[in-house]
Formats: sequence, C-alpha cells, structure tokens
Amino acid sequence: MSTIITISREYGAGGHSIARRVAQELGIEIYDRDIIRNTALDSGLETGVIEREEEEISRADNFLRMITPAAYVDRREVIHEIERKVILMLAAKGPCVLLGRCADAILNEANVDCLNVFIYADELHRAIRVGQLIDSKNPNDIQKLMKRTDAARRNYYQRFTGRHWGDYRNYNLMLDSGLLGYDACVKLICDAANAL
Repeated sequence: MSTIITISREYGAGGHSIARRVAQELGIEIYDRDIIRNTALDSGLETGVIEREEEEISRADNFLRMITPAAYVDRREVIHEIERKVILMLAAKGPCVLLGRCADAILNEANVDCLNVFIYADELHRAIRVGQLIDSKNPNDIQKLMKRTDAARRNYYQRFTGRHWGDYRNYNLMLDSGLLGYDACVKLICDAANAL
C-alpha cells in the first residue's frame, strides 16, 4: 500500500476518529494538528493564532483586499501557503492520512496520487457526536456550532481551492458515517487504499 489518503469531513461526522483508525489499521502516519504545529514553527506565528484564523474567512478581510490589494497582507493567505508547503512535504515522506486543510486539492494540483475521502452524516448523528464533544445537551448550542464550523470549513475550502466543499466530484469516496458506522467506514477506506 503506497497510498496517501486525504479525509475531509462535516463537523460531528467522526472524520477525525475514522482517520485515526484508518492510519492505525494501515500502519501509516496521520497528520492533523501536526500541520498546524509545523505551520506555526515555519511562520513564527503562535499556534493559537493559526487555529483561530485558519478556517475563518471574514468579510472585513475581503473588503480590505478589495480596497488595498497591493498593500494588504492577509495572514490567512500566508498561513495557507505555509500549510500547503507542509502538506506537500508530509506527502513526500510516503503513505499517510492527511485530515482537512484542503489537502485533497493541494495534492491534486501538485499531481500527487491520493485517495480523497469525504465523511458526512445526517443531522441527528452529528448532533449526538457534537454534544459529546462539547459536553452539552443544549440543541441550540449544538446546532449553532455545527452550522458555524461547517460554514467556516466550506468558506475556507472555497476560498483556497475554488472548489465546492462536499461536492462529490472532488472526492473518490464519500461515506455516510451515520448510516454505515465508523467500523464500515474504516474498512471501506482501507479496502480502497489497498486496492490502489
């Protein structure tokens, strides 16, 4: 198996858990927060700054870029460019699982063969999972967080790839973790990776 696997996911669909299990099953590395840490080291920015700004695309930034395109330096552009280099460096090391961060589009643009996976689930399964993650049973808080996180991921992906997040044309495999369960998702991803 010499496959690089990218996993994008809806918030609460279990993408991180599934990615960890896939990496463990295949005996390969998984990169998620490591990308942030490497980006922070390369950029000199604090990790907290990157985590806050990475997936948030603000209207103020877009406005400032329109009125002062030559002078305005967007930190998110800098962060994404450093992350792009880190992702390519990690992929060059060999088989691995890359979680989020537009890795599918970055590797596609660089002509790096990989298996691109998108994990999604229905609202109920996601809400239960998010409630567990944030230790809350308040449906309003859970719904707001799900919508905000997915919107941030969607906007980040759209801005830096020009593609639509969650569009089946960007992925080789789309899995409903609510219907299939995590075990089946892990098996399907591993089977697909081993078949390549």
